[in-house]
Amino acid sequence: MTTGKPTVAEVPVRIPVEAYVSEDYARAENEKLWGKVWQIACREEEIPKVGDYVTYDILDESIIVVRSDPETVSAFYNVCQHRGRRLTKGCGRTKQFFCRFHGWRWNLDGESTYILDREDWCEALDAENTRLPRVQVDTWGGWVWINMDPDCEPLREYLNPVSPMLDAFDFDKMRYRWRQWLYFPCNWKTALESFIESFHVDATHPQLGQWGTNRWWCRTGGKHAWHGIGTPRGDAGEIDPRAAMYELFQELWDTVGTTTETMVQAAARAKEELPEGAAPEEVAGFVMQTAAMADAERGVYWPQMTPEHYVECGLDWHVFPNSAILPGMTYALCYRARPNGYDPNSCIFEVYIIERYPEGAEPRTEWVYEPDPTEEKWRKILSQDFQNMPEVQHGIKSRGFKGPRPSPVQEVPVIHFHRTLAQYMGTGTPEDILARG
Repeated sequence: MTTGKPTVAEVPVRIPVEAYVSEDYARAENEKLWGKVWQIACREEEIPKVGDYVTYDILDESIIVVRSDPETVSAFYNVCQHRGRRLTKGCGRTKQFFCRFHGWRWNLDGESTYILDREDWCEALDAENTRLPRVQVDTWGGWVWINMDPDCEPLREYLNPVSPMLDAFDFDKMRYRWRQWLYFPCNWKTALESFIESFHVDATHPQLGQWGTNRWWCRTGGKHAWHGIGTPRGDAGEIDPRAAMYELFQELWDTVGTTTETMVQAAARAKEELPEGAAPEEVAGFVMQTAAMADAERGVYWPQMTPEHYVECGLDWHVFPNSAILPGMTYALCYRARPNGYDPNSCIFEVYIIERYPEGAEPRTEWVYEPDPTEEKWRKILSQDFQNMPEVQHGIKSRGFKGPRPSPVQEVPVIHFHRTLAQYMGTGTPEDILARG
């Protein structure tokens, strides 16, 4: 039960560097972590029609996620049951799965439909030992989630309190606005941790400080954590909230793509239509109401939630193990990090924005591989974040560094991440892993 009070780590901790730099640790994650957790494989919109599939790769495993009938999403290990060849790569649409090595075939339910010269095996092959092995699969928020543990807990239980808190945002009604990925020279945890706390904002994104700076509250629940804007840091001086809100929204739209054009336009109206001296609460209320009405006129309807619930949801969620969701009324900025093989110094990093659109007006997007982590290719705020990640990975390996010391107040998601990770890895109790001091 969320009380509205920030969760604060009991004591400062130091995280051992092994989780970031050890190849043995990276190999142990394959079995102890990735084989046991629910993880996002794709969005449902990527497989809208029967036969549409996406291949999801994580270390040595490859999973086929397929729309097997209009109402069903299935997931199978991507491996021919004859000699082990992988059956799919990337995404596409098919009526059957076909092995290009010897021609074995399966239908969309994973059942074997053709084996060349089957009689050669006499009675050794049957429907059970030739079908494609299933992987646990479920959907929430428009995402397709997979879990390789046949005895795993149901997705909704795993996601608690993510799902009950964020259901109101109707993520399932959103569609990709923009999506890009790259290989990055750091551990997947180094990358993800750059986006599950906002304590870095003042130093990494100094241009945002012109509208004041804030402390950040943090909360945890189950395996997950989230945070939001807390109290202002000092006196920001004389700021006209009408101009400040418009300028901030325009800055965020231009430099990272968060918020929406509707919100920017509503903030512009507030700047022009509200009287001088309008209180920040009045300005915020005007912008929200104006944007909601403008969206409704074009067929985009805002989710139903109280202002209190919206504030309580904060602005950034870490969904264990490897995703981050930054929710807005009609959009979300999302991150996903995966290991790139067993090299602890390399990862696959994805960034995407989803948004609600009028029916039939959803843009057609594809994943774009963009290896150049510059402002020109990734916009300003992301490029600023990207400058930190490889430098952190290098620094962690220094003889002069004994391990990260996250803020026990404003970087609680990082601490909670490693407490939860320790439980999966079985390398000691969370307290053992998070050495004090």
